[in-house]
Amino acid sequence: MRRFQSHGDGRFTRELLAKVGAYVVFEDGVRVWHPETVEIGDNVYVGHGAMLKGHPAGRMVIGDDTWIGQGVFLHSAGGLTIGRCVGVGPMVMMITSTHQDLGREQPILDSPLVFAPIVVEDEVDVGTGSVVLPGVTIGRGACIGAGAVVTRDVPPYTVAAGNPARVIRTR
Repeated sequence: MRRFQSHGDGRFTRELLAKVGAYVVFEDGVRVWHPETVEIGDNVYVGHGAMLKGHPAGRMVIGDDTWIGQGVFLHSAGGLTIGRCVGVGPMVMMITSTHQDLGREQPILDSPLVFAPIVVEDEVDVGTGSVVLPGVTIGRGACIGAGAVVTRDVPPYTVAAGNPARVIRTR
C-alpha cells in the first residue's frame, strides 16, 4: 500500500530564507517550503496565496524588481531561476519535475521523478494561468500569453502563446 506523508504547511519566516532582499512584500497566505533553498532579491512582490515549493535537490532564485502574482505555484526541485524585472501573472505554475514514463510496468505515480531546471531570463512577462514545464528556458524580454503551456524554450524578445506554446511573433 502506498503511504503519503505531509510536506508541512509551508509557514515560514524571513529569517529562514537562504536570502531575502530589501523591500520584499509577502502578501497574506504566501507559503514557502524548504525556505533554506529560496533566494529572493530586492524589491520583490509575492502575491496572496502564492506557493514557493522549495526542494532540497534544487535552488529557487528570484531576481530583483520581480512581481509574483496571486496564487502562483513555483516548484524548484530541478532548479528554478527567475531573472530581474520579471512579471509572473496570477495562477502561473512553473514545475521542474515530472514522472519518468516506464510504460505499463508500474503506475505512473510510482515511477521515478526526473528533474530539469527552468530559467526565466530578465524582463520576461509570463501571462496569467500559464504553465511552464521542466527543462524550459524563456529568453530575455519574451512575453508568454495568458494560459500558455510552455513545453520548450522560447527565444528572446518573442511572444509565445497557445497549448503547446508557439512563437507567434517577434517583439
